[in-house]
Amino acid sequence: MTGSLLHDTAGRARTLTCAVMTHLQCARPRAVVLVLAGVALVSGCASSGGNFSGQSFAPSTAVVAFPSGQPGAGKPAVTLGTKDFTEEYILGQLYAQALAARGFTVHLKQGIGPTEVIDPGLLNHSIDMYPEYTGEIVSTLTNIALGAPGDAGSNVAPAPPTSWQQTYQQAARFEDRRGFTLLEPTPFQNHDQIAVLKSFAAAHHLTTIEQLKGLGPLRYGAYTPEQTRYEGYVGLQQAYGLGNLHFVPYGLGAPVYAALDSGQVQVGGSSSTDPQLRSGKYVVLSDPKNIFGYQNVAPVVNKGVLKAEGPAFAQTLNAVSSRLTYAAIRQLNAEVVLGHQSPAAAARQFLATQMSG
Repeated sequence: MTGSLLHDTAGRARTLTCAVMTHLQCARPRAVVLVLAGVALVSGCASSGGNFSGQSFAPSTAVVAFPSGQPGAGKPAVTLGTKDFTEEYILGQLYAQALAARGFTVHLKQGIGPTEVIDPGLLNHSIDMYPEYTGEIVSTLTNIALGAPGDAGSNVAPAPPTSWQQTYQQAARFEDRRGFTLLEPTPFQNHDQIAVLKSFAAAHHLTTIEQLKGLGPLRYGAYTPEQTRYEGYVGLQQAYGLGNLHFVPYGLGAPVYAALDSGQVQVGGSSSTDPQLRSGKYVVLSDPKNIFGYQNVAPVVNKGVLKAEGPAFAQTLNAVSSRLTYAAIRQLNAEVVLGHQSPAAAARQFLATQMSG
């Protein structure tokens, strides 16, 4: 997602900011809060030579024990938000049910929207926390901040991360400056990627994204916000020079695979944890320019909320995250998408086995 993100940062940031504000105009006034917060954040970074805080924020994916008893009894209620796709619904249920099992009171607000829409909820306190993908923080949110009016040309983002650990550290520093804590990350990553039908790949001898450049006009179906993101349509054009792609917006998941199957699109934006990929019908093209980056999940939580809830609150969330391996999240996604279980039921079943000890 971020391999060459910071080359021509100012121009890309302005493009992203304009696109976000157009997408959210009038109906999403909270976006203004996000951009204004970005001005203060990035200005603070500039004063220290363009770098974020020197604190290490080293991540850990070691398995964390669940706290015992009911440490959340009597603590203030917490509002947990999620984005608007299946995996986020599952994550929201996992975190909310685990907290409730330890006595915490959680109000779950599902399906708020993509990063550009849900993040302002943290800033205006309509939610206290939500699960976010670390690369989205580094890419989307940092560039919205850099693209704030009058600010894009005068500040410098951190160097592009070259590992999931560096991505987490940059994301954690960003959130720390804004008054939030990024808890421990999941072992799994869910990064965007490019998928084509196996037959299409064989016919055109495709193994990498850059090989799409030699083909004629292609229809690229992907999640609607990808049209204005570098880790999507923008990066495919800028990093790979794929001016032959015509963007076709879809909701997440199954619609893109159905569109690939029917020939409505030839190229699809998929996610690395999509259960449909287990069918063997699709080929994922490699991303040598690393535009899709690193995408572990970690809850972003208001610092004041963490203090009020006590250490068992963060411990419970970290205990859930530490158990979400690739195998675990792919199975959970499959149970919901292919097995037609509800996210709540799938989460309940998973937690029953994980918290019983």
